[in-house]
Amino acid sequence: MQGKTDLSQFNNDWYQPGSAIKRALWYIVNVLFFINPLMPISGLKVALLRLFGAKVGAGVVIKPVVNIKYPWKLTIGDHTWIGEKVWIDNLGVVKIGANACLSQGSMLLCGNHNYKKAAFDLMVGDITIEDGAWIGAHSVVCPGVTCGSHSILAVNSVATHDLEAYKIYQGNPAQFVRNREINT
Repeated sequence: MQGKTDLSQFNNDWYQPGSAIKRALWYIVNVLFFINPLMPISGLKVALLRLFGAKVGAGVVIKPVVNIKYPWKLTIGDHTWIGEKVWIDNLGVVKIGANACLSQGSMLLCGNHNYKKAAFDLMVGDITIEDGAWIGAHSVVCPGVTCGSHSILAVNSVATHDLEAYKIYQGNPAQFVRNREINT
């Protein structure tokens, strides 16, 4: 006999991402300054992220309609670009290196659910985007994945496993397609 999902059993009391007050204040700031399409001022967003505990390097560009779950679990290196409608659902730690690019609509998803458990238990994994990596538009990086230095995840692709440095990946699940060569 097959078991059944029973969401009434779901319990993630073990997961403590920060105080309720801190999360409530961030929610308001996120809605007013990050998700808001009328707020294009990147420098203010960087300052607010730092105020809430994010480690953000110099020259970071954050476009409008970017959703960040918990800035205190976020590190962004120098001269990184975060495009429109990016979702950083960082239930776990997200580290984004220098000169990286998250194109519009891409998602970094640190959380998932254990479909083998009746209670659909929450599972959390950290994500690392190394220096010079490019996450293409509408692509998804899944929990526990590291995108190696200067790797590329092509448009509409899903990274379910680590991406090697200087390699280009495409598809769902993303597969290696060729090496990345950068002309100087």
